Amino acid sequence: MAETHSLQDLQQPAVSSKVFVQRDYSSGTICRFQTKFPSELESRLDKQQFEETIQTLNNLYAEAEKLGGKSYLEGCLACLSAYTIFLCMETHYEKVLKKIARYINDQNEKIYAPKGLLLTDPIERGLRVVEFTIFEDRSIDSTR
Repeated sequence: MAETHSLQDLQQPAVSSKVFVQRDYSSGTICRFQTKFPSELESRLDKQQFEETIQTLNNLYAEAEKLGGKSYLEGCLACLSAYTIFLCMETHYEKVLKKIARYINDQNEKIYAPKGLLLTDPIERGLRVVEFTIFEDRSIDSTR
């Protein structure tokens, strides 16, 4: 039986490998990722760009977990309303998570996708790792 593929299947690049940047627990359990540059990315990405992206993610997660008057007020309102307040309002943490998702999408469009990479939102991996997907370059291997 002949196997058929859609045009969309043929245009999508094949995944070559994945690189995972682990959480950094050296400062406790706050959400931070290691800034050590993975050797698998050396041929595709500048070390400075990698470190800038990871540092920005670390700063955004620190902002999300920051406790202050706003977080305290959200908690008080949640208790007083039996947590129904969250049906009509977003928490500070949810707002920052959306900001992180926009940042990652922007980085993928401007920096990573043109280099054959895809940065996956850490929330999709349970905040355990930052995942970089490396796509094979089909322009080099045109014999397929």
